[in-house]
Amino acid sequence: MSVNPQNRSGGLPAEIPLAAQFAAFGARFSLERVPREVVQLAKRSIVDAIGVGLAASTQDFARSSVEAIAALGEPGECAVIACQPRLAPRDAALLNGLLIHGLDYDDTHPASIVHCSASAVPVMLAAGLRAGSSGAQALAAYLLAVEADARIGSIADGQFQKGGFHPTGMVGIFGATLAAGYLAGHDAGALTSAQGVALSMASGSMEFLADGAWTKRLHPGWAASSAMTAAALGASGFRAPPMAFEGRFGLYRAFLGEDRGDRLRACATDLGERWEMRNVALKPYPVCHFNHAFGDAILHLRKQGLSAGDVAHITARIHPDQVAVVCEPQAAKRRPSSDYDAKFSLPFFIAATLLRGRFTLDELADECLNDPEILALCDKISYRPDETSRFPRYYSGTLEVHTHDGRTLVAREPINRGSDARPLTDAEVAEKFMDNAARAIETPRATQILDLIMALDEAGDLEELNGLLGGQRH
Repeated sequence: MSVNPQNRSGGLPAEIPLAAQFAAFGARFSLERVPREVVQLAKRSIVDAIGVGLAASTQDFARSSVEAIAALGEPGECAVIACQPRLAPRDAALLNGLLIHGLDYDDTHPASIVHCSASAVPVMLAAGLRAGSSGAQALAAYLLAVEADARIGSIADGQFQKGGFHPTGMVGIFGATLAAGYLAGHDAGALTSAQGVALSMASGSMEFLADGAWTKRLHPGWAASSAMTAAALGASGFRAPPMAFEGRFGLYRAFLGEDRGDRLRACATDLGERWEMRNVALKPYPVCHFNHAFGDAILHLRKQGLSAGDVAHITARIHPDQVAVVCEPQAAKRRPSSDYDAKFSLPFFIAATLLRGRFTLDELADECLNDPEILALCDKISYRPDETSRFPRYYSGTLEVHTHDGRTLVAREPINRGSDARPLTDAEVAEKFMDNAARAIETPRATQILDLIMALDEAGDLEELNGLLGGQRH
């Protein structure tokens, strides 16, 4: 692609646009270039994402969403995870993204605050099946999406959320667009244009936080579905802006009010050398990742003998940029109105974890949301900003517990479990998958899916996986 030397970025020097750099990398990318360790991490994340999608398929939001989209769309060959209809690729990608992200139990790239797999996996499945891709090609597309999303999102330093924009929706479409175009065999020019189209489709409002509405669940599915449209238009000759990221109204200037300067210019310089896949964090708890360290902290204190009856007051120390998501408004966070609302309530998560000794999907049931003991303990929990937190690289958490007998107990988790510095073991990943899958399908079928994904780089196509993922729930 040729680039006019005129400075069109409103201050940036004339350089190759970031979209063109991603496109050039993507056009020549293959799984052979990826270290085996990184491939294994990718397969673990795909297993994790599919498992969460299986568990989500049993929920009310899943049933109503599948019914609505199936009624709008045309039948096709692409499976919707654990659901009966097979749909056209874009509709299947939309629903699978919604399912994978629907329980907020899917992976996160901490520095970007992007749930990378929630849009990358649906595109990998739908576009890969449509193109007749091999398992190795599908894995390469998935990795391409993760590497792009992680870098694009990290440049924002967590500031998308402060402006009311959900990073997974805003950023996920770009990686998914590269993945869709890669699987369709598009060249670098088409991949560049497709990202310009994707810029006009990037979206995701944080307004769901007001009452736990379902809309956040839609964002990665919308990104995945829209990415397939963007990729097709990019290859069709559709004219799109080449400066999707640096431009006067590019991603960062439009949504952050600034271009992000040197960080943006250096974003793609180490593609293929440094792998952000290594930094993707899997979730041990089915709640917002910002809460996780506090769960381990309160369980640590519980093991030391703390009970809910001992508590006079608990102060959670959390980074200021996380407060608006899980701490405010305090009155609402102490009385979550739905299971989804509870996922973004730090007081509810701490209280339920202390009282139950765990926090699983079962702790999001109505009987927990209305449990008077949990709600009474929520009223004793407040927060204080913590500038020493390692956010956004890690999601730190510190608890100060004041007891009725005058003691002050402190527990600090500087690094959230499941992150690159404290990864889940292979056994823990498999256990989480099987526990999630058991909510929707029988054990033999779940085992087949697990084994097939962990050997995906050896698969000739995605037909068998597509067959196993679809069908009736038992």
